[in-house]
Amino acid sequence: MSGVSSVVWFGHRMMIFGFLPQNLKTQAVAVAFSMAWQAGGVEPGGDVAALGRLVAFRRELHRCFAARADALFELADAVLCADGPVKTLVGLSLAPEHRRGHGALYDALNAGRIDVARLRWSLAALPLPAWPDGRIRLAVDVSNWLRPDAATSPGRMFCHVYGRGKGNAQMIPGWPYSVVAALESGRTSWTAVLDALRLGPADDVTEVTAAQVREVVARLLAAGQWREGDPAILIVFDAGYDITRLAFLLASLPVELLGRIRSDRVLCFPPPPGRRDGRPGRRPRHGSEFRLADEATWPRPVVTTVTATTRYGTARACSWRRLHPRLERRDAWKHHDGDLPLIEGTLIRLAVDHLPGDRDPKPAWLWSSAAAPPAAEVNLLWQAFLRRFDLETSKPQCCHTCGLLTFARAPSWALLMLAS
Repeated sequence: MSGVSSVVWFGHRMMIFGFLPQNLKTQAVAVAFSMAWQAGGVEPGGDVAALGRLVAFRRELHRCFAARADALFELADAVLCADGPVKTLVGLSLAPEHRRGHGALYDALNAGRIDVARLRWSLAALPLPAWPDGRIRLAVDVSNWLRPDAATSPGRMFCHVYGRGKGNAQMIPGWPYSVVAALESGRTSWTAVLDALRLGPADDVTEVTAAQVREVVARLLAAGQWREGDPAILIVFDAGYDITRLAFLLASLPVELLGRIRSDRVLCFPPPPGRRDGRPGRRPRHGSEFRLADEATWPRPVVTTVTATTRYGTARACSWRRLHPRLERRDAWKHHDGDLPLIEGTLIRLAVDHLPGDRDPKPAWLWSSAAAPPAAEVNLLWQAFLRRFDLETSKPQCCHTCGLLTFARAPSWALLMLAS
């Protein structure tokens, strides 16, 4: 990130998402201006324009509060400028940024209203993290708000939670939120949360996620973040998503999907032209099988790259083009009209020397909706997947530092912290 965008981004994080006391805000933004200026990214006088954009966003944030606006705005400032993690509501009423009594604080949470739709449009209009190739990279994942003791809370679901050791996964009642965030390049783990949507027990996760991504992309297009001729927006998913069905549902958008798939999947190559035995008849729909768990079925990779990394050792990526799953008319495809589609993409096998805490990691299998990407893009794809884990750093910050797990009885708190 460089130029005015970096200054606005840094200043926005410090003043909206940051954790600096009020008297250090101006100093932090000034340091950001100085750093960007020394890097040659900001012209003289550009800091004034960047600060103006930051002030404009704060004004727009205030307009997103439809009721008890002043109290909610001061409450958000109090959370973000607190000296440490938020543990009690009454403690926030003592922060210098909250100039009202504790009664107004509770009234803001109980009677306050947030125009979430307007807030989402405001977030889409903010400068996104800049990448060297100019491509926007988004990550989608589910963050669980665990509520095991709230037996009367509506819409709770069993949330999959990993334990401290291998094989210690648990299912705990809570509220799952689908989070979409923009990823940043460089040695940083900042993410820009663009949308947060609570999933319900009756929701089809794939359809809800597709609708959420479609709305986020529509807002980015309307805000001018993507224009005709720009590279497709890359959206990264972790395991647990039906990545091929998502690619089918989002085929009309200027996006490219990348996700991790299970190591026991079976994919198919395109069928050969004509019938193999030379007789006339219908061409087969599927070619030879590619079994991820059976190396004997792997042909020679189209692209193989070897990259030295500082954290994972040597990374080896092998890719095969134009592979598709064999769909069956059941579950999500039960009521599909006409022939089932052939959803082709690129399969990538990523193997690294070591992972944090794991000296002998298993290879990861990735599938991209780009049927035949150029060789140079294969490296960009698996590196973008690794950046998806930056989204994990946003979860504990929102849950613990901002008190999302502490105030389980305040639904407005979730909107205030997750949506902003």
